[in-house]
Amino acid sequence: MTIEELKSIIRDVYDFPSKGIIFRDLTTLIKEPEALHVMGDMVSEMYADKGVTKVVGIESRGFIGGSIMAYKLGCGFVPARKPGKLPAVTIKKAYAKEYGVDTIELHSDAINENDVVVLHDDLLATGGTMNACYELVKSMNPKKIYINFIVELTDLNGRDNLPKDVEITSLLKY
Repeated sequence: MTIEELKSIIRDVYDFPSKGIIFRDLTTLIKEPEALHVMGDMVSEMYADKGVTKVVGIESRGFIGGSIMAYKLGCGFVPARKPGKLPAVTIKKAYAKEYGVDTIELHSDAINENDVVVLHDDLLATGGTMNACYELVKSMNPKKIYINFIVELTDLNGRDNLPKDVEITSLLKY
């Protein structure tokens, strides 16, 4: 299965969540066994030789690809969650969204200075959530941080809102 075949499986939902938006619905990709398998292999292969020890998946769709990556890379998975969802001591980062402020949290003991971390989310739009997650993980002083997405909406220039000194990869670009 090729990149173009994977892209053709993703459903475009027009005017969602508001008029003028084309929502790239990845549920059509992850429900197809072969597409899910190929996508998981492709994103994992990007990091096969990087010594990754943890994959941080951003709630909630980032849990899917992030868990697959962690499994395939033989490393741990760390969930980045909305406030109040993690049971132990957390650290958090607030960030601006188009309609207000949101917060992301990690367990305070999730990452250490020996970790090589891939931050993963399903889609890069404006980059606000990923940048907040990056700042949070960076505050835990890992050896290295990478950023990965399944889909990148290039016309929204989300990379401009992410750190310039970090390797950022996207499997599918629109």
